[in-house]
Amino acid sequence: MLPVVCSRPIDEEVAKLLQLKAQLGGDEGKHVFVLKTAKGTRDYNPKQMAIREKVFSIIISCFKRHGAETIDTPVFELKETLTGKYGEDSKLIYDLKDQGGELLSLRYDLTVPFARYLALNKITNIKRYHIAKVYRRDNPAMTRGRYREFYQCDFDIAGQYDAMIPDAECLKIVYEILNELDLGDFRIKVNDRRILDGMFAVCGVPDEKFRTICSTVDKLDKMAWEDVKKEMVNEKGLSEDVADRIGEYVSMQGGQDLAERLLQDPKLSQNKQAFAGLTDMKLLFSYLELFQVTDKVVFDLSLARGLDYYTGVIYEAILSQTIPASVSTPAEQNGADEAGVSVGSVAGGGRYDGLVGMFDPKGRKVPCVGVSIGIERIFSIMEQKAETSSEKVRTTETQVLVASAQKNLLEERLKLTSQLWNAGIKAEVLYKKNPKLLSQLQHCEETGIPLVAILGEQELKDGVVKLRNVASREEVDVPRADLVDEIKKRTL
Repeated sequence: MLPVVCSRPIDEEVAKLLQLKAQLGGDEGKHVFVLKTAKGTRDYNPKQMAIREKVFSIIISCFKRHGAETIDTPVFELKETLTGKYGEDSKLIYDLKDQGGELLSLRYDLTVPFARYLALNKITNIKRYHIAKVYRRDNPAMTRGRYREFYQCDFDIAGQYDAMIPDAECLKIVYEILNELDLGDFRIKVNDRRILDGMFAVCGVPDEKFRTICSTVDKLDKMAWEDVKKEMVNEKGLSEDVADRIGEYVSMQGGQDLAERLLQDPKLSQNKQAFAGLTDMKLLFSYLELFQVTDKVVFDLSLARGLDYYTGVIYEAILSQTIPASVSTPAEQNGADEAGVSVGSVAGGGRYDGLVGMFDPKGRKVPCVGVSIGIERIFSIMEQKAETSSEKVRTTETQVLVASAQKNLLEERLKLTSQLWNAGIKAEVLYKKNPKLLSQLQHCEETGIPLVAILGEQELKDGVVKLRNVASREEVDVPRADLVDEIKKRTL
């Protein structure tokens, strides 16, 4: 007869084990960790960072060439600072959760914080640039360089100056940067908010609808006129006649000749705001001619720029290049047609004479004009060019690798590397006691290091270093005392 086994102690032990497993956390309730970047953001690898640093360098040197100094402001502002400054785009502002203190929002651009900075510090004139990240709760289109977190590069001139001189310099800066970056063909569209408002008035748009109709006109770079008209009539409540009259004007493009022609327009010329805007536009083109940039600038009545704070001249730089779908990432290709993705606007700005006064307790106005470079879209183009180019992008600036041809020379390698660092030479050494010479040379070829300083027993006896050109494989013995000068001569 088999012995009877009491099941109660076993059940109790199993229950204890299950309880312990629950306390430790079993597989059932385990949180599945999703490894990804947040929507609308991206990481930058070393190759992308090298491209980015080159772009920043070109932009900053241009800003400095034009006499700008730089500032910085907090990444978040009081919510009320940002509220009501961006028209229909205000819904894209990131509000931060109330921490039991001030209501805060992430900055949407660098212009409003700049105006707040001027008012707070009672500054009435400054020429400044500011490069920093901004945040928008947008639906990102990563291929077109649209993100939720992205850099802006702003250049602004604040102060009371004669008409159109600072405005013309801002356009000159856009022209210089886009030329130097060599991004392909571009156009800089210009218009004036006063011309737009005058145009709306003579077309019969009610005053209270100026801003909302302006936001609709701003979509003409993305939508056909028929769709824009439909929005004006069906959603914004304009009559078809009024929309058609707007349509006649927004189809006009030209240069100084268009400004002169519109000054003779029987309706527009009678509107005080439009007349002032057209007079300034004519003056602007005369300065642009002196700056030799009129070949890329076009007076375009369809340009609206939806931000509420603009009061005068507005402008936008458009690239005609597209990014081929074949070199986009899989995420970017989702929704991209075979022809590629249009990058569109890469810079924009204008005059905003009333913004600082909104923050000043006494309402003192500081006239301002500025431009913002759409850096993320430029990165998209530059990265695409790098992908299709045979030229290798270097991610380090190392001038020379200190190598050894034999064993037991680690101390000598470290000693020479330290001497080179002290002399301001960008040098590297492999972190191995006895690396093979072939491994050291391969490292140089893979990373683009142009020179190798090779040490051996004979070189140490003779007081020389064998300097090897990685590309040509040519070698020359250089006295230790002359090594720094020789490396500088070959790499600068």
